[in-house]
Amino acid sequence: MKFYLAPMEGVTGYIYRNAYHDFFHPMDKYFTPFIVPKSLHKQNNKEIKDILPENNTAAPIIPQLLTNNAVDFINMAKGLKAMGYTEINLNLGCPSGTVVAKGKGAGFLAEPLELDNFLYKIFSELGDMKLSVKTRLGMDSPDEFEDLLNIYNRYAMEELIIHPRVRKDMYKNTPNMEAFGYAMELSKNTVIYNGDIFSAVAYDRLIDKFPQVQGVMLGRGIIANPGLLDEICLGAEARAEMSCTNEPLAKEKLRAFHDRLLNDYSKIMSGDRNLLFRMKELWNYMGGLFPDGGKLLKKIKKAERLADYMAAVDGLFSL
Repeated sequence: MKFYLAPMEGVTGYIYRNAYHDFFHPMDKYFTPFIVPKSLHKQNNKEIKDILPENNTAAPIIPQLLTNNAVDFINMAKGLKAMGYTEINLNLGCPSGTVVAKGKGAGFLAEPLELDNFLYKIFSELGDMKLSVKTRLGMDSPDEFEDLLNIYNRYAMEELIIHPRVRKDMYKNTPNMEAFGYAMELSKNTVIYNGDIFSAVAYDRLIDKFPQVQGVMLGRGIIANPGLLDEICLGAEARAEMSCTNEPLAKEKLRAFHDRLLNDYSKIMSGDRNLLFRMKELWNYMGGLFPDGGKLLKKIKKAERLADYMAAVDGLFSL
């Protein structure tokens, strides 16, 4: 089984990826938050830093591109190849309103003819560079997926990563496992699952239902519990022998991970405000690891000075 770190804008940049890789069960691939292609010398400096080989100790890194312009995609792909990358990913899943309004991400799924033409052009130019696609089922209805899968089957993708929701679901409702099963049966490309794996038990349920799936992409679940993959890799039988279904992450390990992130972010961010904004974003996910930490988590959220933040964090890890 292969495990991939999902791209999450503002969360899974190179500092997070590197720290995660050093502390927890390594991923088979780490996907970058999406890059909107321009020529490399005009690219956003933050995006460039995130993909520089010297900034990435976790590997392999798969840059994700967000565009509906084939020329821009091809030019960026060539630039990434010159940097040493051999695989890239196309984002057809982002449900953000600003992205969808521009016909990108999940918005591109509403234009199947244009999407087919786009894929034809980029696959004609990629040469030996591998391309994977991360997709949703459609914009408004899972009925759209039949036509989309027919399009995807025309191209030799490295992998088809499916988040089995439509765009209007955002991250609500439950993944459509019937539609995912349809893809498993009829896709000519290797299918990877993505969506709502928040526990080892949820992973076990997925594998029980689809034992033939070859990989799983973890996003919000791994940010909420960075030790999730360690728990998954224990296996259901091992977890049963330990008389638990979800071995808790050791506080000492999580604290060391937290401190590494804080230290590394402090090196690239100026002022408490920017640093605390980034750390608070992580606590929006990780707070669930501390079911008795309500008051201290509120103090973390309200902290405006690093000293106040650290006092609340110290208290939380002392529970």
